Amino acid sequence: MDYKDVVRLIEEGEGFEVEFKRKVSTPEKIARTLIALANTKGGQILFGVDDDGSIIGVESEKSEADLIREAGTLFCDPPIHPEIDIVAFSGKDVIVAYVPESTNKPHYFTGENGNGIPEDHTHVFIRVHDKTVMASKEVVRILRAERPDAPPMRLEIGENERRLFDYLESYERITTKEFSRLVNISEQRATRILVQMVRVGVMRIHTLEKRDYFTLSYDVTRA
Repeated sequence: MDYKDVVRLIEEGEGFEVEFKRKVSTPEKIARTLIALANTKGGQILFGVDDDGSIIGVESEKSEADLIREAGTLFCDPPIHPEIDIVAFSGKDVIVAYVPESTNKPHYFTGENGNGIPEDHTHVFIRVHDKTVMASKEVVRILRAERPDAPPMRLEIGENERRLFDYLESYERITTKEFSRLVNISEQRATRILVQMVRVGVMRIHTLEKRDYFTLSYDVTRA
């Protein structure tokens, strides 16, 4: 990546695949963003760039690049190895860390939760718009299903599924809890059915910062 590429990213601003960071902070904070990008569609992190696109530069490009690599190996499982470029801007250096979309999802955060307590493979992060957010259990299951070695999925349409389709024709979206109540089944079973629907392409999952909801896929609604 060269000067022109970085200028283009800065002009386009932060988004789904691009995040600006004023400085290289702790490896734990960096790891969360690395994980989110790898678990979603990949992207770039620009270190030394403020939220408004101002070029601040990093203090020590070598030591800070090493810190980014450390974040990917020590606090991500499986490890993430970003491609790192250092681009000069009038005496200031910007570090660009490129993270491709992973074929080994989900990646877990293995650091601490801020209170000194290890999170022990409980947290998975994804990108939603221009933010890094924690993935729900439904999203984690879907990420596992995206692995190349995941078994094929077959879907059987029963009474619960038919009632779900009828509901969505009227209300367009549904959460796991709403589906559980609709057909009087456990939330765990409701999650399993909805994830199966997403895996075979019948439904889509939409992630908000606090909850997920499901809709019929475009092809289904046209049928």
